[in-house]
Amino acid sequence: MKKLTRLSNTSCAAGALMVSALVPLLVSVLGFAPLVLADDDLTSQTKVEVETLINSSLASNLGFSIIESLTTEVGQRQAGSEAEARARDWGVAKFKALGFKNVRIEPFEVDYWQRNAEHAEIISPFPQKLMITALGGSVATDAAGVTGAIVRFATLQDLQDAPLTGLQGKIVFVDEPMTRTQDGSGYGVAVRKRSGAAAEAGKRGAVAALIRSVGTDHHRFPHTGQMRYAADVPKVPIAALSAPDADQLQRALSRGQIEVKLVLDVQSMGKRWSGNVVGEIPGQTDEIVIIGGHLDSWDLGTGAVDDGAGIGITVAAAKMIMDLNKKPKRTIRVVMFGAEEVGLVGAKAYAEQHKSELDKHMVGAESDFGAGKVWRFETRFAEEKLGIAEQMHRLLAPLGIARGANTASGGPDMGPLRQLGMPVVTLKQNGWDYFDLHHTADDTLDKINPEDVAQNVAAYAAFVWMSANLKGDFRAD
Repeated sequence: MKKLTRLSNTSCAAGALMVSALVPLLVSVLGFAPLVLADDDLTSQTKVEVETLINSSLASNLGFSIIESLTTEVGQRQAGSEAEARARDWGVAKFKALGFKNVRIEPFEVDYWQRNAEHAEIISPFPQKLMITALGGSVATDAAGVTGAIVRFATLQDLQDAPLTGLQGKIVFVDEPMTRTQDGSGYGVAVRKRSGAAAEAGKRGAVAALIRSVGTDHHRFPHTGQMRYAADVPKVPIAALSAPDADQLQRALSRGQIEVKLVLDVQSMGKRWSGNVVGEIPGQTDEIVIIGGHLDSWDLGTGAVDDGAGIGITVAAAKMIMDLNKKPKRTIRVVMFGAEEVGLVGAKAYAEQHKSELDKHMVGAESDFGAGKVWRFETRFAEEKLGIAEQMHRLLAPLGIARGANTASGGPDMGPLRQLGMPVVTLKQNGWDYFDLHHTADDTLDKINPEDVAQNVAAYAAFVWMSANLKGDFRAD
C-alpha cells in the first residue's frame, strides 16, 4: 500500500485553491464531492497483520468445519425448540474449545411455534397433490382441513385493492414472483406477501391463504418464513406453495374454477427460552467490535446457508485473529444470535441488555446472507469518517471486494443497534442463488463451497482487525 504524501507548505495554499475551485464542478457533474483523505488511521504494523490474516484465512478450512459441525451435530434449530437449546450448548462448547473468553449465554423468552403436518391438494376438477409448507406463526386448520374455491391475485397489492366482500368461503392465492438479484434486493418486495396475505384474506372473509413461495428457485421445495396477523382481523391459516406448484395451480385456474383442500397441523406453544451465545477476545480497552450470525434456523433444512454459514464465518474470523497472538486495542465480541427468524428477538434482547454500553460498541457487522463470496464493502459511518472506509477498502480490495455505498444495514441482527446509532458495515456476499435455498428443505451443507467460506473469513478477519486497532472511530466527532 502506498502511503499518502503531505503537500509542502508552499503548495498547500495553491492546492486548497484548486480543490475549492473543483468541488462545485464535481458536485454539479458527478453529484458528489471528492473525498479528501487524511493521514492513515491504520498503522503500518496493522496493515502487515491484515495481510497475514488474509493469507492464513484463505489457507484455512476452519469456517467450513464449524458450519459442518453445527449442521451435523445439531441440524435444524427452530427458535424456542429443544434443538435451539442444544445449539446454544454447542455454541458454548465451540467457543471454549477455540479459546474464546467470557463465554456465556444471555437468555430471553420467545414464542414457540411448531409444525406437525401439512397437506394440500386440488380436489376438483383435477385431483392432485400440491407441495406446500405452513408459514411460521400460522394458525392451524381443524383436523378435517378447509376447502374452498381458489381466487388468484397477481400481487399482494391487487389483494389489498380488492373489495372487502366477495371472498367469503374462498381460499386466496397470491401469485407474486420474486426477482433474482445478486444483492437480494428482490426480497424486500416479495416478502410483503408472506407478512400480509393472511391478514388481507382474513379481512375479506376468506377461509385460508396460499402464496407463491418467497424464493427464486424452480424446485418443489416450498419456502417457509414468519408471517404476521393484524389486530382485530380473523386469523386464517396460510401456507406457501413451491414455485412449480404455484405454476401448476395457475395453469389449472386458466381452465376454470379450482377447489383446493388445505390441512395444517401446527401449534403455538407459548413462551420458551432462547438466548444469545457470546464469546470474546478481550482487548486493551472496553470498546467493542461486534460481529456474528444467527444460531437459529427454520425447521425444514439444516440451516447451512441460513445461517450456519454466518456462524462459521464470524467465529472462524475471530479465531484467525486470536491465532495472531496479539492483544487487540478493542475487545472483539462474537455473538451467535438466537431467534432471528421469528422477528429479530435475540437482536432486540441484546440491544436492550447492552444499551447502557452502546457508546462502547464502535462498529458491528453480521454475516447472514449465505456463503457466497464477499464482493462489496458497504459502510454506514459518519461522513467525515469515510476516509477511514477508503483506507480499509484498499486492504480488502485484493480479495475481489468493491467499494459500496455508505448505506450499509450491517445485517438483520445489527439493526436494533444501528437504529440506536452504532456504525455498521456490510460485507456483501454474492446472493445470486441464496433465495433458491432460503427457508427450504434444500438448505443443507452440500450447497456450500469451502473456498468461498474461506474468502469470507479472510474479509471478516481483516475488517475486524482493522476496526479493533485503528486510531480513530466511525462516529461523528
